Amino acid sequence: MLPLREPASAPTGTTFHQMLEKIRYEGAYPTRERAEEVTRAVLEALGRQLTGDERVDLAACLPAEAARLFTSQIPDTHQLTGWGFVKDLAARTGGTPATARWDTGAVLTVVGHLAGRGLLDRILTHLPCGYALLFGRAELVQAA
Repeated sequence: MLPLREPASAPTGTTFHQMLEKIRYEGAYPTRERAEEVTRAVLEALGRQLTGDERVDLAACLPAEAARLFTSQIPDTHQLTGWGFVKDLAARTGGTPATARWDTGAVLTVVGHLAGRGLLDRILTHLPCGYALLFGRAELVQAA
């Protein structure tokens, strides 16, 4: 009998500092402090959207500091679409939707890499449309 879900990937040993450096590179941020500020905002926003086993498994894949940021938020009762996520992040940070979209992509690309393909597939099936692009993936839609 096959398991119902693939277990979370083993932690890669990536430190929070290494994660921030990857995000700094992906987002072309001028300082580590700016990368950390963006990472904090995006992880907290994602923590308000993701629930269930996927939330637990993703937290296990992240460096401890990142996992604390992600799990410090209580999930909202209403999930936002990908575009709604970006607009909400812009409103909370005082930025524009364009900069929030950039920041989200820079952080979630790295988060998706840490999660691994299997877990990221599961995460995307539990979130509304529009998140695949935020994680750096194509958004595939089935015809009705």
